[in-house]
Amino acid sequence: MEKPPSLGDQESRRKAREQAARLKKLQEQEKQQKVEFRKRMEKEVSDFIQDSRQIKKKFQPMNKIERSILHDVVEVAGLTSFSFGEDDECRYVMIFKKEFAPSDEELESYRRGEEWDPQKAEEKRKLKELAQRQEEEAAQQGPVVVSPASDYKDKYSHLIGKGAAKDAAHMLQANKAYGCGEAAGLGRAEGRGGAP
Repeated sequence: MEKPPSLGDQESRRKAREQAARLKKLQEQEKQQKVEFRKRMEKEVSDFIQDSRQIKKKFQPMNKIERSILHDVVEVAGLTSFSFGEDDECRYVMIFKKEFAPSDEELESYRRGEEWDPQKAEEKRKLKELAQRQEEEAAQQGPVVVSPASDYKDKYSHLIGKGAAKDAAHMLQANKAYGCGEAAGLGRAEGRGGAP
């Protein structure tokens, strides 16, 4: 037979129920905040689409969940979005109309934390083209012939001698210790691929 529940058990159950109720209430509040944030972002994105003077929009830094919601809203609206910034708290979202999608150079400048300047980008592009043309011209002239100031054979002749390399090449012999001789244990016919 079970004994009746003690006062301590009833107290702990009551506390657990209260804690579960608080947790559920917090989760509902968070869910409501996300829904409200999504509606606010949908309105801002809609206003951005309708304003023909704007081609891009930078949002204030926001947390990961808010950025995710904003990226989703932008994707549904048919726009392009990117997140920039170093730390999680400092990251922000920029949205662009599809017809004004950013170039790779523009994205790189935003990733470095710089403002995009089309004039500087044009200057960099021209410098790159000039450097590429110079490389192509150098390649067309042919390889550069390098002639050292001294000949290594003369420089080290006191160590290797005048004809040491040539003599060594003429005396080359197979070294059986490294497996260059006949296969051990095989007969002459087997070693050469003949009939057994």
